[in-house]
Amino acid sequence: MFLESWQVIKSNYYQSNLNKQNWAKWKKRYLHKIKTQEDAYVAINSMIASLDDSYSKFMSKEEFSAQTSAINSKLYGIGINIASISGKIYIANVIENAPAYNQGVRSGDIILKVNGIDVSGQSIYHVAQLIRGDINANLTLELLRGTERFEKTVRREEIKVKTIDYKKITDDIGYIRISSFIGIDTSKEFVIALNRLKNSKGLILDLRGNSGGLFQNAIVISNLFLKKGDIVNVIARQGKKNTYSASDDGCIYDSPLVVLIDGTSASASEILSSALQDNNRAILIGTKTYGKGLVQKVFSLPNKSGMNLTIARYLTPNGIDINKTGITPDYVVTFSRNDFMNNIDSQLVFARQYLENEIKKGEK
Repeated sequence: MFLESWQVIKSNYYQSNLNKQNWAKWKKRYLHKIKTQEDAYVAINSMIASLDDSYSKFMSKEEFSAQTSAINSKLYGIGINIASISGKIYIANVIENAPAYNQGVRSGDIILKVNGIDVSGQSIYHVAQLIRGDINANLTLELLRGTERFEKTVRREEIKVKTIDYKKITDDIGYIRISSFIGIDTSKEFVIALNRLKNSKGLILDLRGNSGGLFQNAIVISNLFLKKGDIVNVIARQGKKNTYSASDDGCIYDSPLVVLIDGTSASASEILSSALQDNNRAILIGTKTYGKGLVQKVFSLPNKSGMNLTIARYLTPNGIDINKTGITPDYVVTFSRNDFMNNIDSQLVFARQYLENEIKKGEK
């Protein structure tokens, strides 16, 4: 397992100099020292840590199985979406009948601590990582609701939820939310939703809280809105460039389009957002995205373990590297505390008003 991991990294990591180090040193360091599976885990994790890449990671049998389940549209967690306002982490949405909902967690609650760790001033992405974890493990949230401070212990479980949700907001405006790009059926579900809303004069695409998933899903969904133009430029080892472009026969919707984004919109969400923005196909509304401009590939390893390894970086159609900087929306719209307390989605309201104006212009 250690030797195969060593070779996978050496042959596939997007930086051919492997973070400016002699990769052979790792073989020498652990020669005759790995006696158990736990020893191998330590050695492999040490190798990966030397790459200084938070997106490349080794997965044990249990972790690899959980990721495979997610790709097969089996989602695990407690069932919440979060947002950041003035350095405070709010619960923006709680999925009905999910573990958090069943334990009394509600939209508008402020998260103070996750498993005893103070999250004040932390990024949404960091807090989301703290909330995620092993299936069937308990998670303790310290919450603030009004002036009441309390704790809720929630067990991470499988959540029966689709990655695509859609509806008509008005007779003229449709709405599609992609909660994740991880599912192998996400593109198919999206096509079904779009076909049912394709007579809408305007469409809102909601990518808030979507931290990414499968690269190919972003490519397919981008093409549903683009008749021509580049979608993304992928830069692999030694600068090898591969450009993914739209084809006219893939486009099935060409009416006005708005995309909602926020600080947790990452990876595949950013590929889709930048493709639509750079091609002047959609207006982006919300707050700046997370900024993950790297591409990972999943590798299977012995003992049913696995690895997510960064194999490339990507640039937007206009050649912009958004890694660690994110995508700036065309219209910055933030939430206030009063919005949350009064259950007002100010970003969605702004998007609806924008589309209504665009539809009126088109009718004139």
